[in-house]
Amino acid sequence: MTPRLRRSVRAIVLDEDDRILLCRFVFPHPAVPGQATCVWAAPGGGIEPGEDRLTALRRELREETGLTVTADPPHVWHQEIVAADHAPGFDGIVNDYFLLRVRHFQPRGDLTDDELAAENLAEFRWWRLPEIVGYAGTDLFSPRDLATPLTALLTTGTPTQPVHLGL
Repeated sequence: MTPRLRRSVRAIVLDEDDRILLCRFVFPHPAVPGQATCVWAAPGGGIEPGEDRLTALRRELREETGLTVTADPPHVWHQEIVAADHAPGFDGIVNDYFLLRVRHFQPRGDLTDDELAAENLAEFRWWRLPEIVGYAGTDLFSPRDLATPLTALLTTGTPTQPVHLGL
């Protein structure tokens, strides 16, 4: 039997100082495992019926951050996790990550604060790589070892094929 996977798109949004924009999702969001209270993840979300990945990415970024994406950004990472406890109602998830280089901005999308809260999105924050590498708090990152693929992306540039990520 083929696993039923939640398909999502995410944006690696980097500003001119190589800071990455992350969203803090709180339980019970699909990105937050049951044993955690929150996860810092790239903005984005589920692909709705009838949408392709880039259409979904454009919608999610406009709704969450206010970014308008006109060009087709490069597909840099692919993550597939088959685990029944990872996304309620699904057998796992698929996240496809696209790279966006932008000027620093204050995220403010089409969704109201109440609508963001209903999606369990609590806040946005720009992170520097050393902050992620040295983070000692209880929050998780998605992917868990975000520092490794982010370091590679910042040092070697855009990959020719999406890099496959683990949990």
